[in-house]
Amino acid sequence: MTAHPTAPRSRRERPAKPALTREGIIATTVDLMRAEGLERVTMRRLAKELDTGPASLYVYVRNMAELHAAVLDELLGAVDLSPATADGEWRDRLVRILTSYTSVLFEHPGLAQSALVARPFGKHYLKLVEALLALLGEGGLEPDRAAWLLDLLLQFATATAAEHAHRAPGDTPQSEADWQALATVVRDVSPRTHPHIAALGPRLLSGSPQDRLAWGFDVLIAGARHTPLPEVLAPSPVDPEATQAAGG
Repeated sequence: MTAHPTAPRSRRERPAKPALTREGIIATTVDLMRAEGLERVTMRRLAKELDTGPASLYVYVRNMAELHAAVLDELLGAVDLSPATADGEWRDRLVRILTSYTSVLFEHPGLAQSALVARPFGKHYLKLVEALLALLGEGGLEPDRAAWLLDLLLQFATATAAEHAHRAPGDTPQSEADWQALATVVRDVSPRTHPHIAALGPRLLSGSPQDRLAWGFDVLIAGARHTPLPEVLAPSPVDPEATQAAGG
């Protein structure tokens, strides 16, 4: 009996690829980031995973910065916002939400560093901002102070996560070596050339990231209550009304 070669499969018989969407691109990026790390996620790598060309992705996201911002917003869905409506002192509840936000970034070191410049604007970010502003209002902060303090609190939380991301369990050997090198320099510094560093010594690097984080939030909140704002707040450079008033 003669064996017949397998007939070529028509393209029409192949299953159709799922339609490319912004949501699908973001979801695939999150999966790749968790599996391989954010630094491995490129447009080319993402396009390969989605079985398309890199140019097709730019229809849905303008660049990597926008993609990172969208991924960050997706992950912000894991931030615990329940303290906003819980019982207890408003400042403690505010710090709990900010700590949850920082913890989400701790889990993704690459994203924590990217978040220093990424500007999320999705639904999860808006829910986070709304919850924080509600608590600042509950604490009696004037609207202008609350608006500026919100920016400082999120910047501090993001920078802390980016700085300490590799000091959590699972440190890479290189990051641990860098930290030990810094601790050695601080410990062995000459009191003759650097008397203030020598006097403080280990206290410069003391405390857990969690303790420093909570203390930093308290400092910012207390300072915002007593630090005056400019008498006339200039509009944002991206404020449409300001642009029109300037003849833009």
